[in-house]
Amino acid sequence: MEILELIEVLEDKIDQSMTIPFWGKGIIDKDELMDMLQEIRVKFPEEMKQAKWIKEERQRIIADAQKEAAAIIQGAEDKIVALINEHEITKQAYEQANSIIEKAQSNSHEIRLGANQYADDLLRQVEEELVAVADTIRNNRKELKK
Repeated sequence: MEILELIEVLEDKIDQSMTIPFWGKGIIDKDELMDMLQEIRVKFPEEMKQAKWIKEERQRIIADAQKEAAAIIQGAEDKIVALINEHEITKQAYEQANSIIEKAQSNSHEIRLGANQYADDLLRQVEEELVAVADTIRNNRKELKK
């Protein structure tokens, strides 16, 4: 089970527990709840591993985009050198090379922005889930202490 599923099961157990009349307190199987909390502790590092993977994947995407941009720029520069040798089309070669370089830089920038946005969205989702899990655990602990 995932962490959120475990917390839902934990909440169900608390909701379904027998209550002591006039006290409003519940009777809960302590060992069962402790086992579930231990399972949550075991699963929590997995969520952190996913966040780390997302960060590494973002960095890989950015590195790939930079390599692709460098290759495009190098290709453009090579093309410029070849066109310079042809005297009549030198001006046209400079214009094409500059266009290719601008396009490569624009593509690189767009890829980098997209990769950053994708990674940020995933990290935000993980962060929201972790905050929700922490809030639920905190609330459940408060409830258990009452």
